[in-house]
Amino acid sequence: MLEIITLPVLTDNYIYLVHDPVSHETAVIDPALAQPVLNTLEEKGWQLTYLFNTHHHSDHVGGNLQIKQQTGCKIIAAQADWDRIPGIDQGVNEGDVVSLGSHKANIIATPGHTRAHIVFHFAEDNILFCGDTLFVMGCGRLFEGTAEQLWHSLQKLKALPKETLVYCTHEYTQTNGRFALTIEPDNQCLQQRMIEVNRLRSNNQPTVPTSIAEELATNPFFREDSVELQKTIAMTDSKLMKVFAEVRRLKDGFS
Repeated sequence: MLEIITLPVLTDNYIYLVHDPVSHETAVIDPALAQPVLNTLEEKGWQLTYLFNTHHHSDHVGGNLQIKQQTGCKIIAAQADWDRIPGIDQGVNEGDVVSLGSHKANIIATPGHTRAHIVFHFAEDNILFCGDTLFVMGCGRLFEGTAEQLWHSLQKLKALPKETLVYCTHEYTQTNGRFALTIEPDNQCLQQRMIEVNRLRSNNQPTVPTSIAEELATNPFFREDSVELQKTIAMTDSKLMKVFAEVRRLKDGFS
């Protein structure tokens, strides 16, 4: 099994170190900073093999060059982001596969948050590293793409096996959950989940990983077909993509 270490950095970012104990290969996902990664590699005695980027934002690639300089790792990111990601060695597209030892990650294109966002799905391990496309009870803002693009991207993730563990790269869960309750207040799964979320955060513990099953039950951006949600935002019987777009618009104004 893959060993995953979660590194909290900045105000709400997560960096992930992923280690295959058989091959001893190690990857880092979306390193905002270099030093926490380098320190952990030294503590564990791991040699970094790969650096995977989901998109080009600085809080996901800020550590790229220093990490590459000090470890000699290979940086893999979207081909379409070649000019925007520092130190990239290999560009990938949807349908490509990258390996970490014997573990294989499928590349899924998920435009919306940015135009070239990708995610890494280790299908046999039931693990998804989704960057800023999907959050616990939330999804990414529309910086470069359209609501329709992001909706289609999320449909791909909704279709993954329910037991898939989802590793997103920000701790936005409490705010996301508070928003979700405003548009689906009678969702008992959501109510119960927020009790657990608040307990975790009160102890300064991460709310990731989540799972596709949990998101299907509580994430408003996965629940555009919810009758209660549609009634709350006065969009009963509307096209599902339009419902999603309205939920995204409402979340943008929520604080």
